[in-house]
Amino acid sequence: MATASQTYSAPFDTVAEEYDRKFTESQIGRAQRASVWKELAKTFRLGDRILEIGCGTGVDACFLANRGIRVLACDNSRAMIEVANRRITQANQSSFVHLRTLAAEDLAGLGGEPGFDGAFSNFGALNCVEDLRGVAINLARLLRPGAPAMLCLMGRHCAWELAWYLAHGDPQKAFRRIGRGKIIARLAPEATVRVHYPSVNSVIRQFSPEFHLETWKGIGITIPPSYLESIVNRHPWCVRWMMGADALLENVPIARGLADHVLLIFERTMEAGDIQ
Repeated sequence: MATASQTYSAPFDTVAEEYDRKFTESQIGRAQRASVWKELAKTFRLGDRILEIGCGTGVDACFLANRGIRVLACDNSRAMIEVANRRITQANQSSFVHLRTLAAEDLAGLGGEPGFDGAFSNFGALNCVEDLRGVAINLARLLRPGAPAMLCLMGRHCAWELAWYLAHGDPQKAFRRIGRGKIIARLAPEATVRVHYPSVNSVIRQFSPEFHLETWKGIGITIPPSYLESIVNRHPWCVRWMMGADALLENVPIARGLADHVLLIFERTMEAGDIQ
């Protein structure tokens, strides 16, 4: 169930009720999420207690709960938490999933929580964070040494996006992820969010020395970004082919860097001077 919450101005409140229809239930959304779930199933174990940052509508929390994993699922959007609460209740998983309205930047507010066995963030929640270094420091204080942290961010070089927008004569959108500044993304007429596209090396630096990168993979190499769902719907047969191709390419050094998302798997280190 949802717990005591802070009040945030959350742009994603405006899209919470439509998020599952437009992404979670889409062919692209299901395909990309399946690739992430494969790693979740390998990384977290029965009885673990993990922290989810940017839980959205609670789809991933339910997946983990069904595997006997306890989740403290946080999001700064109260509307997203409300949708997640309905999902968790309908799935009878309230004993495994606890929800909290909390921004990634405010993880220090969880200081009284016992050490988590791991952490997870999916589909670009951390791309909307201004200070990743601060998130890394606060997250390190919440995880036990050796705990994994799985972070899925929007990639900096998306081959599909480059090709699609260049083919349609829009170089500004084609190269928008590559610039060093932030991008203002419009979620609805009255709601915008600032989005950053850090490189993998930049994320590694910002999470060091508290975290060590174990491995990383591409999510959505041949599977396109979600805004191309209408194209995929015209050729539904190709989704299974693209999922197979992604499975072959997801760990290939050059190919994985051209994905829509990147999934980084860190391990919490034990460094001298750590605050426990």
